Amino acid sequence: MASDKILNISSDNFEQEVLGADVPVLVDFWAAWCGPCRMVAPVLEELAEQMEGKVRIAKVNVDENQDIAVQFQVSSIPTFILFKDGEAADRMLGAMPKGAFEQFIGRHV
Repeated sequence: MASDKILNISSDNFEQEVLGADVPVLVDFWAAWCGPCRMVAPVLEELAEQMEGKVRIAKVNVDENQDIAVQFQVSSIPTFILFKDGEAADRMLGAMPKGAFEQFIGRHV
C-alpha cells in the first residue's frame, strides 16, 4: 500500500513538484521489477510520515519516465537523488536502512 504522502512523479509534473518545491525532495528512481526498490518502499513511507513538512518523498518509475532517468544519469536502481532549491544536491545508490536515509536527508534539511 503506497502512502498518500509519497508523490508519484512523471515528466508532466517533475518540474513543478521536484524542481519547484519549497522544501527538499528525495526522489526514489525505481522500477516494479526491482527487488531492492520494493524492499526500501516501507522505509520511504515511514520517512514521508516522519519528516512531513521538512522534506518531500517522491518516486520516479524509470521504465515509464526514462527521460528523467537519463537527464540525471541514473544508470542503476534504486538511486536516490535529493533535490534542493531546484538542483540535484546529493545522491545515494542502493537500498539502505532507515538510519542511512535519515543521515542523508539530515545533511540537507
